[in-house]
Amino acid sequence: MDRRWLLRLVIAFGFTQAAVSMARPAVSYRALALGADERAIGVIAGAYALLPLFAAVPLGRRTDHGRCTPLLYLGVALIAAGCALSGSADSLTTMAAWSGVMGLGHLAFVIGAQSIVARRSRPEEQDRDFGHLTVGVSLGQLVGPLAAGLTVSGQDGAMGRTSALALVIAAGVSAVALTSMWRVEARTARGNGNGRGLRRGRTSAEGAEKPAAVPVRHILRTRGVPAGIFISLAVLSAVDVLTAYLPVIGEERGIAPFVVGVLLSLRAAATIACRLVMAPLIRLLGRTVLLAGTCLLGALLCSAVALPMPLWTLALLLTALGFCLGAGQPLSMTTVVQAAPPQARSTALALRLTGNRLGQVAAPAAAGLLAGATGPAAPFLMLGVLLLGAAGLSGRKPNPAQGNGIQRVSHHRPRDSAGAGNKRDEHRSDAIPERE
Repeated sequence: MDRRWLLRLVIAFGFTQAAVSMARPAVSYRALALGADERAIGVIAGAYALLPLFAAVPLGRRTDHGRCTPLLYLGVALIAAGCALSGSADSLTTMAAWSGVMGLGHLAFVIGAQSIVARRSRPEEQDRDFGHLTVGVSLGQLVGPLAAGLTVSGQDGAMGRTSALALVIAAGVSAVALTSMWRVEARTARGNGNGRGLRRGRTSAEGAEKPAAVPVRHILRTRGVPAGIFISLAVLSAVDVLTAYLPVIGEERGIAPFVVGVLLSLRAAATIACRLVMAPLIRLLGRTVLLAGTCLLGALLCSAVALPMPLWTLALLLTALGFCLGAGQPLSMTTVVQAAPPQARSTALALRLTGNRLGQVAAPAAAGLLAGATGPAAPFLMLGVLLLGAAGLSGRKPNPAQGNGIQRVSHHRPRDSAGAGNKRDEHRSDAIPERE
């Protein structure tokens, strides 16, 4: 099977993630240049995560019964527009609005990309393919902040100009993703219940009418879906809070900002390494043991960050922590996809992303309250508790009724005197995916 579609999708994801990862710190610097205080920057950063909450489920619904590629193009367009217009904004309110547009574009792209992988990958390939997809995310997260740091300069009052330049560059980086998005989705007419489409020119009895939408509450009650959402939330919260509060720990312990940046880069590089070797790890340990084990070890390592230790020990600890955090996101995608009803997989992925956005808002806020009350080490203990809960949930099996997420449906039609003809029509109505 030709798998170049996955490579092109990973490359596109890498460019869009690099653009967003470059733009978010640049937005904060741009807001500072416009006179923002800490509260205003928090509101602008929150707009990025809060606005997409209202669009996640409708976008997932639309993708469940249609093509995913339009969401990719919409996402790139919104990311590029949000970046470029943030660079030209002259008020904090406008900055918050365009930050929300950028977040909405990123959400649209992620839903589209994850849905394509869910549709085009066989169940036994989903862990590996989601792992490869998130390699693009990790590369973007590694390159984007470094590019922003090299571009933005506050010397001689130049922060306003250099942050605007960084945002314009981020818009261009996002647009580069368009060059690798051709034929990432199978050339099909319309998605059906199991996420695979129909060949052009074929007809289907089940394609005659649009399947009924599965209620959100039913998806959330499906065993395995809430666990996947919480695991994803816990792992992403760990990454976000670690990125935000490691500089605080470094300042308290006399670690230079450049060294803190190197430590965070080690964490990101270890995450990439984990995702590159995920397939052999799953074959060796099994996905349940791998997911539970990495969450449990991650909980211990996160808690250990709060302890005083030599710099070289902290570097080794963060490298090991980055490796552990690399497994949670792709495996939680597979958990949600295989547990959800087949005709609602994109909606389930959208709900997972909604949980991620809530975590991006709630976890830093809770960490700030804890740090203010008890010191900068407390957020890492909070992360340990979150990851410990994720480890407990990761051992639960999906609902046996869902199996591996494949719904086996028999297409029965009334028999008449031309029974053989009807039988041939039944075979013609099967959904046959078209490969590249």
